[in-house]
Amino acid sequence: MTNRFRAALFAIAAFATSNAALAHTHLIASAPAANASVAKPTTISLSFDEKVMPAFSGADVVMTGMPGMANHQPMKLSGLKANWSADGKTLTLVAGRAFPVGTYQVTWHAAGADTHRMQGSFTFSVK
Repeated sequence: MTNRFRAALFAIAAFATSNAALAHTHLIASAPAANASVAKPTTISLSFDEKVMPAFSGADVVMTGMPGMANHQPMKLSGLKANWSADGKTLTLVAGRAFPVGTYQVTWHAAGADTHRMQGSFTFSVK
């Protein structure tokens, strides 16, 4: 095997590896959007760039602040119902009632066809 041939194989392998890394699942939109201030939402929607595996994907919502309570401890919200879209790209968390006034952090995790778990978070506020 010549050095030129080895170099070409190495370049092809490096290119294929870098493209595989780009295939990881990414959050492309949310409602409420990151850093938004919204009135009385009852749902949170997370849209991904590819179909995800629901068994390995989800989100948690934590209330991080409440007006008039300077020492409000973060409080994880429970009772949110998770619904996936038919195409497997959008997760909607449904609350039984509107979110109270305050600030929230959404922490998500998702795995697509490549099975690599990606994660991230964003905040929004309810006015």
